[in-house]
Amino acid sequence: MGAGVHLISDIINQLFDWIQSLGYFGIMLGLMIEVIPSEIVLAYGGFLVSSGHINYIGAVVFGTVGGVIAQLFIYWIGRYGGRPVLEKYGKYIFIHKKHIDYAEEWFNKYGTGVIFTARFIPVARHAISIPAGISRMNLGRFTLLTTLAVIPWSALFVYLGYLLGDQWKNIDEKAAPYITPILLIALALLIVYFLIKWINNRRKRGVH
Repeated sequence: MGAGVHLISDIINQLFDWIQSLGYFGIMLGLMIEVIPSEIVLAYGGFLVSSGHINYIGAVVFGTVGGVIAQLFIYWIGRYGGRPVLEKYGKYIFIHKKHIDYAEEWFNKYGTGVIFTARFIPVARHAISIPAGISRMNLGRFTLLTTLAVIPWSALFVYLGYLLGDQWKNIDEKAAPYITPILLIALALLIVYFLIKWINNRRKRGVH
């Protein structure tokens, strides 16, 4: 087991070396392939900013592009492969059956608007793209809502990685104080969205 852990550690370190060598494109590709959680890749991007390899704006832009493409990939799998494919192969991109169940419940309950708010909810963040694809949600709307959510997420974790510098691996501890208010804001937005949708539905029923 020790040798296996050591091998995985070596592979991850090589991936980070690869990301550093490619600069902005390394961050984008690191997020696209989803081998390492996005928070860690973005924090490493922040470290590269602090060490002068890249600049903050570029890191956020390429981080956003990579994050959106990663979600489009999951969307297309959901759209053309359906749930069976994702249940079988989703584990390779850190998505399991329970995540799919949770995301479907949210999507069916709150509709397409949940694509934005769910990006800030830990369990639903990645998996919410699955029911969007399965239901063939409008691609333009999906991309817009995903981008609007990925921008602040990328900006935050690149910034925290910048503050941490060579201690960027401690991102979970550094990010903890920020995650709770983000989660509360996301839930508040979800409630507002749900209320607006409920009011509109009542008005439509009243008209007819």
